[in-house]
Formats: sequence, structure tokens, C-alpha cells
Amino acid sequence: MGKKIPLRQCVGCGEMKAKKEMMRVIKTPEDEIVLDLTGKKNGRGAYLCKQEECLQKAVKSKGLERSFKMSIDKSIYEKLQKEYEGNIE
Repeated sequence: MGKKIPLRQCVGCGEMKAKKEMMRVIKTPEDEIVLDLTGKKNGRGAYLCKQEECLQKAVKSKGLERSFKMSIDKSIYEKLQKEYEGNIE
């Protein structure tokens, strides 16, 4: 039997996908929200598909805010958006 592929749910569209196909957003112990490109940083993680519309959906549905149980400032979403644009295929 092959290796089990870890699946994660996108907080934008709700689809389950392989962890490697997704972007990880984390809340650090200092309560910062950052894009974790390595997937190995310390903190509470939430996953998003690599499509920009999933980030938009997560903003609209407050998916990240629910995942991290905190309110997220608009400037943080803007920063994520910029980082996102530089990292999608």
C-alpha cells in the first residue's frame, strides 16, 4: 500500500486537497498572521488553495478568522494577498 497523503481543507472553498498543493497560513504564538511557505513554521495553521479566489472567499466568509478564533485586520489580508500573488503557479 502506498503512503497516505495528508489532506487539508481549504478555508476558502471548503475542498479537501493534498497538503502539498495548498498554501499554509499560520497564526504565530505572537498572534501574527503570516504565509508559511515551508509548511513547517510553528503556529496554528489554516490552508488555502493556490487560487486567488479562495483567498477572496476566505476573506468574505471569515474562514481564517474562524480558524484562528480572532479578528483579522484588513491590512493583514492585503499583505497576504501580495505574498499570495508572488507564490501562485
